[in-house]
Amino acid sequence: MKKPSFHVDMNKCTGCKTCMIACMDKNNTNENILFRRVIEYSGGSWVRNADGTYEQNIFSYYVSMACNHCEDPICVKSCPTTAMHKDENGIVSVDHNKCVGCRYCELVCPYSAPQIDARLGKMTKCDFCRDYLEQGRPPACVAACPTRALTFGDYETLQKRYGGAQTFAPLPDPAITKPRLFLTANKNARQLGSANGKIQNPEEV
Repeated sequence: MKKPSFHVDMNKCTGCKTCMIACMDKNNTNENILFRRVIEYSGGSWVRNADGTYEQNIFSYYVSMACNHCEDPICVKSCPTTAMHKDENGIVSVDHNKCVGCRYCELVCPYSAPQIDARLGKMTKCDFCRDYLEQGRPPACVAACPTRALTFGDYETLQKRYGGAQTFAPLPDPAITKPRLFLTANKNARQLGSANGKIQNPEEV
């Protein structure tokens, strides 16, 4: 598959984090390394009206996020040893024979995809379950999603189906790296840069 890409239906995602657990299990990572993370974003408040009644505009939604194997990956540009690279299929991964654990890629990635493995002294990240794709299988996170909120496909097919890149709060501006990520917006989704909510699980993202 050329340019494999993820699609997240924010209406279907319940924040169950099954995708996170499946990813950790498949890649045998410890609890400090999360190739896939589920962001909980919420906000709003209760307002008392002049007649003593109350109204609320409280909202909450989830976004399952991993490396987006960007069209213009800033992690690859920043790597001084070329350990971080994009292959002929568009998958961004780390060559541990070249990686020196400098963490430059981690510092510049707006999605916090590259993560240091302290045991190895090397950077690690999602490789789109390349071995599964070669076997004709879906990535572990996609296969595990109980609501089918998380799907995947080649970039051109998903682009025709879902249109151009869309990003909602609290994700970064897609212009930075041109992520291969497609989102179906939750009805409560706030626009890019909105300050109406905050991430409720910062320790996980």
